[in-house]
Amino acid sequence: MTTLPSSPHRPRKRFGQHFLHDPQVVARIAAAIDPGPGDRLVEIGPGHGVLTTQLLQRVPTLTAIEIDRDLSAELATRFGDTLALHTTDALKMDFTELRGSGPKLRIVGNLPYNISTPLMFHLLEHLQAIEDMHFMLQKEVVDRMAAPPGSKVYGRLTVSLAPWVSVEPLFAVGPGAFRPTPKVSSVVARLAPWARPPFELTDPERYDAIVRSAFSQRRKTLRNALKGTVRPAVFDLLNIDPGLRAEQIAPWQFAQLAGADSPGITDQTTS
Repeated sequence: MTTLPSSPHRPRKRFGQHFLHDPQVVARIAAAIDPGPGDRLVEIGPGHGVLTTQLLQRVPTLTAIEIDRDLSAELATRFGDTLALHTTDALKMDFTELRGSGPKLRIVGNLPYNISTPLMFHLLEHLQAIEDMHFMLQKEVVDRMAAPPGSKVYGRLTVSLAPWVSVEPLFAVGPGAFRPTPKVSSVVARLAPWARPPFELTDPERYDAIVRSAFSQRRKTLRNALKGTVRPAVFDLLNIDPGLRAEQIAPWQFAQLAGADSPGITDQTTS
């Protein structure tokens, strides 16, 4: 049975630390990941190493990224050469360089709320180096990631992830599984790069710009939020109602808007 090891370390609010201690939850996460001996595992925020211990029963070594220097020292002492330890911020990690010429990375972690969304965008930049990701996240974040159009939580995160990864909520985890006990519930989710993209995306940078503009003013209609970015005629061409708001159209429709127009083009009218 996996238990939380004795440690003088106190959770630090600035790192959003809530340590997983429930052995049943830990075992369930390890089973969901189901790593094989040849897999290249990277654990973000291993904390006291409870999940690390379970994973090292399935793989000979793994890479860990831990920002807390005190915890990193504990992990180094406890796991030795079985752990390739990086004492750094995961948001600054070059995952493409970390992979090198080896197998694609399988990334796992119990992510604090304050870095979860920025980390998702950072990992998208290194998606070619990643096989899949298994994360414990605040339920609200997973709800946003997997939301359908029209949902109250459907937003920029949903649409930004859609062309690149599938999002599969696996199971819920109650606050009692952590120390200290958080005020929110969590969900373990699997993210995997699409083998076949769900829709064509011809201009990723423009797609991101349009999505960012549309959701930064989500109370405005698309006509107003994207004024100067998408020509009015394009909405007619694509049969997209410009009177809708951003949360009312699907990711593939944002891709259409990005592919049908380009910056700096203005309407031509004749008198």
